[in-house]
Amino acid sequence: MLCCNEVAARPVQVVASRFVAPLDRLAEATVVLVPALAEASDVAGLSQLLDGLLLTGSRSHVSPERYGGAEAVAEDQRDRDRDEVALRLSAAMIEAGRPVFGICRGFQELNVLFGGTLSADCAGAHHRGEHWPFDEQFDHRHDIELHPGGRLARMSGHRRATVNSVHEQGVDRLGTGLAVEAVASDDGLVEAFSAEPCGGTVMAVQWHPEWDVAACAPSRAFFAMMHAALRGQTGSQPAGAARIT
Repeated sequence: MLCCNEVAARPVQVVASRFVAPLDRLAEATVVLVPALAEASDVAGLSQLLDGLLLTGSRSHVSPERYGGAEAVAEDQRDRDRDEVALRLSAAMIEAGRPVFGICRGFQELNVLFGGTLSADCAGAHHRGEHWPFDEQFDHRHDIELHPGGRLARMSGHRRATVNSVHEQGVDRLGTGLAVEAVASDDGLVEAFSAEPCGGTVMAVQWHPEWDVAACAPSRAFFAMMHAALRGQTGSQPAGAARIT
């Protein structure tokens, strides 16, 4: 699991604790935190050591220069080291045939990795804003439509669901080779995609499945797919144990 850089009294490596519980309970994975420090990350070594990678959500945004974007992103909303490590490590993992999963910022990073672009035009409809209390930000919800032939639809058994919406960037142009798994019912914004470029599963969602996993079938399916992918399985009834994610 990739960390983020945050600065309080001093720079720290951070990952929200809520991401860990479903990895332990539903994916049955042993969680290892990877620092988002470009100069301290042995990408080649990590790609051979790790069984899989989860790119978590974050309060920072992907820097526009990573995808040729024109929108203004404030300096305190950027995390350039996270951009660098996320993109390089994801590429190395994918080339090694290892599964890579993404949530929110991780979803956006993977879209950029595959040559896609992002836009902040969705912010008003998909994010309440930082002035709202934290829990109420995650209670901002909308409906999604799951692609009938997609993996999330098959795994969850659902064609429609309600998910939280806590993001200011979204997909503008979808990356090459990514298959749409779900879209927002109201505006058609891509909410999930998948790929299998080198034999390993790539799956990412725009919402936060770790937040409402007990109440949302596609969120549970996301972690069930991770369980299966870490064990080299593609079916809906995974078994066994994984070593590192």
